[in-house]
Amino acid sequence: MKSATGQSLLVSALNACRSRVTAFIRGRTAVREDADDILQEITYQLMKVEQPVENVAAWLYRAARNEITDRARKKSEVPFSGLFSQDEENDYPEEEIAEALFSTPQTPEGEYLSSLLWEEVNEAIAELPLAQRDVFEQTELYGLSYKEIAEMTGDSVQALLSRKHKAVAYLRERLRTVYDELTDE
Repeated sequence: MKSATGQSLLVSALNACRSRVTAFIRGRTAVREDADDILQEITYQLMKVEQPVENVAAWLYRAARNEITDRARKKSEVPFSGLFSQDEENDYPEEEIAEALFSTPQTPEGEYLSSLLWEEVNEAIAELPLAQRDVFEQTELYGLSYKEIAEMTGDSVQALLSRKHKAVAYLRERLRTVYDELTDE
């Protein structure tokens, strides 16, 4: 726990560089509300730091840059359900598969197709290498961010993104194969 004096010095240092840090953040974000959220988040993080911060301005710039990067990565992530609309040139049956997986079946045939595809998804997930399966399940089923997973596992965010990409590519290919088999009959 910080002493009142330590907290007071921290707040003074924060106030001294707040306008420059705010300008730095706003120059790197498109939406003003995002910039305000980032400033609030890094201020909160600074107040939680247990050890003394010698150069508050440097700490804030680094924290801001990290938060901006994390948010950009998060925005560029596409959930599993959204990956079916990205392959328009390759004649991928994304709409039919997405509808079968993520909407309520209206017919017994639709219900059968949905259960068949989900069964295939579950089997394919079970076949993934453990590292790929873990990151897929943690992001898709448990809603964890890559940053949270990286902190828990010690792996880099980039490594986790790569594993998730490979897992999704494998799952898409499996669903494509099942779809092709069903439509060839």
